Formats: sequence, C-alpha cells, structure tokens
Amino acid sequence: MIDISNNVTVTDFAAVRRSNILAVIHKVSEGDWIDPAYSQRRRQAEAAGLLWGGYHFGTRQNSGAEQAATFLAACQPGPSTVMALDLEPNERRPTNTMRLAQAEEFVLTVQRATGRLPLLYTHPKWANGEVYGRRRLSLGAAVTPGSTLARCDLWLADYREVPEVPNAWARQGWKLWQYVADETAANFAHGSAPRAVAGVGHCDRNLFAGDEAALYRFWKGSARTA
Repeated sequence: MIDISNNVTVTDFAAVRRSNILAVIHKVSEGDWIDPAYSQRRRQAEAAGLLWGGYHFGTRQNSGAEQAATFLAACQPGPSTVMALDLEPNERRPTNTMRLAQAEEFVLTVQRATGRLPLLYTHPKWANGEVYGRRRLSLGAAVTPGSTLARCDLWLADYREVPEVPNAWARQGWKLWQYVADETAANFAHGSAPRAVAGVGHCDRNLFAGDEAALYRFWKGSARTA
C-alpha cells in the first residue's frame, strides 16, 4: 500500500497496480483546506483496480467536528473507502498542531456520520505523549488504552527495522505500518522490504498486518465500527 498527496507526481495508476500495490490512501484535507488532486485521482485509481482511502491531516485551527465535516464532504466515503486521521506534530506551523481533544472529537464525528471509526496515523513517541520531531513538540498527554483514539485501528509511522507499538495499542498491534517515507526509485534500495513503485514520482510505503485476502476483507467493510 502507498499513501500520497497532491505534491506527489502520478503518471499512471495502472503502473502503480502493476508494481504489486493493492491500495492507495490519498490526502483529502488539512484543517479546512481540501487537496485538489483527491477526486480526480480517486476515479483514476479505482479504474485501475486499486483500493482507495483518504486521510485528514489534523490541525488546531478548527474544532475536531469542523475538520471532520470538511474531510467527509471532500472524501465522500463509500463502504469500501478507508478513512484515516493523521495525528502528528505540525512541523511547518507548530502552534497549529492538533490537540488530543480535537482528535477525539474528529474520530467521534466520523463515526457518527459513517458508522465506522477511521484509522489513526501516528508515531509511537507522539501517541505516548513524548517529545518528538524536529521541533521537539509533545501531544501533551498520552493516548490511553480504552480511550476514543485507542478504539481506532493503528496506522503506525515508524521507520526503524522493528517498529515500536504505542502503549495504547500494545494488545492489538498495528493494522498498517508506514515503514518508509518519501521514497523514490533512486533511493529505494535501503532495507529489506520492497519499495520502488512505478507510476509515481515518490511515495510513502506501508505494510498491512495480514495477507492479501485479509486486506481486501478489511478494505471492503471490516474497518472498526466500535
């Protein structure tokens, strides 16, 4: 699986599929901004036989409910559209980093509207309330087991050979693992997992916790509802 946004050049989604990629998660929104490439690329990717999903990059500028409404209006999720909230430090604008309460409100708003919980994309240090990133920011508190966010399936961002699972997901583990970011054909050789993807200029690469059949079951409607 790969994840991309409008700043990634896409030349051919059919070539992406031929690279043995099964699914794409595309950026939908950030705060109240909508990614202009999302809708057209969705049609192209689905026509190429790729599973489709959309994610929202959380910010502090609007309430979690308002951001969820923006996301849902642009994402137009169907039963087979995986949804995700990207909860991480805003390196470009640190004061615009989403707070824990906003993330919880976002997740609950999406669940009320769709009957499904989104994935939560995060780094272990960030989810555990530790200082993380170039700006040395912190979420302010850890995501706790049994909390609203911990009910979401985990999309883990960790670029080490063996990823660390945040404390709140210690029992269930990760559903998706983003094991490398911003890879190109020129630098994909590092590490043991396959990385190069035809049809895109660069992309983030992800693994699913299960086989191909399990991935299709998950994408076609097995995302968490509670």
